[in-house]
Amino acid sequence: MQHKHGIRSGFHKIPYIFAAAISLVVMVAWAAPADASSKAPRTWTVQVGSESWDQEIQGMAFLPSDITINEGDTINWQANSAEIHTVTFLAAGQTLESLEPFDPGNANELFMQGGKWYDGQSYYNSGILANVDVPGFPSVKSYSLRFPNEGNFTYYCLVHGMAMKGTVHVQERGSAYPHSQWDYDHSSKAQEAAIIQDGMKLDDALAEKATNHMVYAGDDDGVAMVMRFVQPTVTVHVGESVTFINPGMGAPHTVTFGNEPANIFDPSGVPGDYRGGDLNSGIIPANAGPYSTFKVTFKTEGTFRYICALHDYMGMVGKVVVVD
Repeated sequence: MQHKHGIRSGFHKIPYIFAAAISLVVMVAWAAPADASSKAPRTWTVQVGSESWDQEIQGMAFLPSDITINEGDTINWQANSAEIHTVTFLAAGQTLESLEPFDPGNANELFMQGGKWYDGQSYYNSGILANVDVPGFPSVKSYSLRFPNEGNFTYYCLVHGMAMKGTVHVQERGSAYPHSQWDYDHSSKAQEAAIIQDGMKLDDALAEKATNHMVYAGDDDGVAMVMRFVQPTVTVHVGESVTFINPGMGAPHTVTFGNEPANIFDPSGVPGDYRGGDLNSGIIPANAGPYSTFKVTFKTEGTFRYICALHDYMGMVGKVVVVD
């Protein structure tokens, strides 16, 4: 099946209590001694995103989100999830809001921009990062950037906005490093585990609310994303309806029966009189009130399979069984 471009965007706010818990985990994880000072440039690793073994739970964080390096050092960001992300440093005077929502039709957002040496002033972008080949996106697995000058530099994921922010602290060449790569890796593992646990709790909460007539099209809370329909298989009678709802804070989804249309953004078909064949919700945005729902009334018996056209490659699929 051919997949089309999709958008994911949003403004997320990490709950205070969870953020405090994450901070405590990170503090406890600083167990190994920091590296001694060195004038030789080093390359550091930052993981981009995280996920459960089955890709159902996707994390929204750079691991670590803050890193201190020396002038002349390089950071290599490595894709750590099937969900797409970017590493994006804004130009002087540029705002994140001016780039939202993420636009897959904009080459400046979709592809790598800027050189290999960060000048601290210009727009630099990794392009799409993912640890799998994402249908419809020219994704890469890693992105490297060297930092020749001192300063504190903030970057974002264009797909997930303020929910996914990182900072690079660059100190004078030859300074003692406050933490080693082992420190960062160790704390990141602890944080990754906490993110997955948060997503599993979110998934459980959805399962308690879902019914045969109410299916949740994923969810996200600014920490983790559930990339599944909950519940994925439902049974209804002829003439009854199923409402698909996106309760999240920012991740959009679709409900697509039959073949994907050429443009998954545009709704197609007649949801109030569905008798099989092609039907597409278009983008079901998160955090958009009544626009975050899609209701389908089934007028004939059968088993009707559907997907999220944005995330089916992660396993976000379902079916409606209609009986007399």
